[in-house]
Amino acid sequence: MTNGHRPNTVVIVAGEASGDAHGAKLVQAVAEKAPWISFVGIGGERMASAGVDVRVDASALSVVGLTEVLSKAGNILSAMSAAKRLLRQDPGLMILIDYPDFNLHLARYAKKRGIPVLYYVSPQIWAWRSGRVHKIGRRIDHMAVILPFEAAFYRRHRIPATFVGHPLLDETPDGEAAVPEASSNEEYARLLTLPPVIGLLPGSREGEVDRLLPVMLDAAEILTRRRPGIRFLVSRSSSVSPRRLSAVMSARRPAAELEVVSDGLSDLYRRSTFVVAVSGTVTLETAIAGIPMAVIYKVSPLSYRLGRALIRVRHISLVNLIAGHDLVPELVQDDASPEGIADTVADMLSDPERLLETRRALLDLKRRLGGSGASRRTAEIALDLLSAGNPGDEA
Repeated sequence: MTNGHRPNTVVIVAGEASGDAHGAKLVQAVAEKAPWISFVGIGGERMASAGVDVRVDASALSVVGLTEVLSKAGNILSAMSAAKRLLRQDPGLMILIDYPDFNLHLARYAKKRGIPVLYYVSPQIWAWRSGRVHKIGRRIDHMAVILPFEAAFYRRHRIPATFVGHPLLDETPDGEAAVPEASSNEEYARLLTLPPVIGLLPGSREGEVDRLLPVMLDAAEILTRRRPGIRFLVSRSSSVSPRRLSAVMSARRPAAELEVVSDGLSDLYRRSTFVVAVSGTVTLETAIAGIPMAVIYKVSPLSYRLGRALIRVRHISLVNLIAGHDLVPELVQDDASPEGIADTVADMLSDPERLLETRRALLDLKRRLGGSGASRRTAEIALDLLSAGNPGDEA
C-alpha cells in the first residue's frame, strides 16, 4: 500500500489527559505553519478545541496498572478498531503521543499500510521493558523525545530521535509560560509564615481518583487534627467529571477544610505551601512551578508485583529520575497510606529551610529541561515527514 492518498490529513492519537494537552499544542503549532493540514483521531477536550476531529474520547481509555486495563478492555478494543478505520483511509502521517501499548500496536498497522509514524513523548523503555526498543525501531520513523537523556538512548539503537524539549515549558498563545513559577522566592518564603495550604493532586484518571483521593483525604484529616488551621486544595483534572470527584469526597467527608480547584493548576500552585501528587506528568509540572511535593503511587497488589519485576530504575517520579537522586519524597504502595502521607507532609512543613532548598533544586531542574518550543520543533518534524512521504519498513 503506498502512502499519499490523503497527504493533508494526519491521524493523531493521545490516550490520556497529559497527551491530550501536548497534542493540542502540537496541532496548534502545525496550524501556524500549514493551516491546510487536518487532524482526526483519539483525544480529549483540548485537542478538540485545537481543531482535531476527535472520534474517540481519551477519557474512556485512561488506566494505570497492568490489571486495571481489564476494566476498560471493551473501550480500548473499540478505540483500536476506530483508529484502524481511520488508517485505512491512508492519511499522510500518524502522530502517536505516549500511551505505548495501544500506540505501538497502531504503529505496526500504520507501517503495514505505508503510513509514516511520528512518536511524540517516548515510552519509558529506559525504565522498564527495554526490549520494546527493537519493536519501536521497526515501526517508528522518528521519536520526538521530551527528556534530555532519551535521545542518546534511541541513537544508540540507531533510531532517529530528536530532543525537542518539554511541552510544559511552551508558551501559551498570549505569550505567557504554560506553567509559570508559582511565586517568587520571597513570596514563597512569606507563605511559609502563614497557616499551611496543601495541594492535593489525585490524578487525571478516574481510577486514580477513586483509589487515591480517599487516602489523601484521610491524610488531610490526620493533618487537621495535628495542625489546626491547615487547609487543602483538591485539584480536579478536566478528564475527571465533577460528579465523580464529588462522589468520592462525599463518601469520605473528612473533618478538614477542603476547596476544589477545577480551572487548571496555576492558582493552586500560587497558593500552596506543599503538594501531594500522584506520580505522573503533573509531578514535573509541579516541579516547574517550584512547589515542593511528595509523590505517591498505588495500584492493585498484582499490578505492583508485576511492575516491580519489570522496572529497572530506582525512582518512580519523573522529578527524581531527572534529578538522579531523592529530591522529593516518594511513597509507594503500602507507604502511600494516610499515616505515611501525613507524617511526610508534617515532616516537610516542620523544616522551612528544607522547603526553600527543595524549591531551589526544583527550579534548577526546570532549567535542565530546556526552554520553550517543544511543540514548534515537533511540528517541524511532522511536516518534514509529511513532505518526505517515506513509508519506512514494514514491521
